[in-house]
Amino acid sequence: MNDSSSRRTLDSTQRKNPSMCQHQPPCPTADSPDREAARLTAHHPEQGWSLLCNGVLLFEDTGELLPDGQIIAPHRPLAAGRVVKAA
Repeated sequence: MNDSSSRRTLDSTQRKNPSMCQHQPPCPTADSPDREAARLTAHHPEQGWSLLCNGVLLFEDTGELLPDGQIIAPHRPLAAGRVVKAA
């Protein structure tokens, strides 16, 4: 029988999941600049998103949702006709 004294409560440091990346070399972390180089864990092009090994949700429009809830705005490169070259 479950009583409240036998239930464990977890604080925020205990809730952190271990790294999803179990292969070698390990993927870049979600907070590193090259986070998009992580391996695909799930790919759903019909829905417009992919889950990377480091926990980053990568969207078709190049936006990202990091595991900590931070949102990275879409960052598509400019079209080739709109690139301004320095003289």
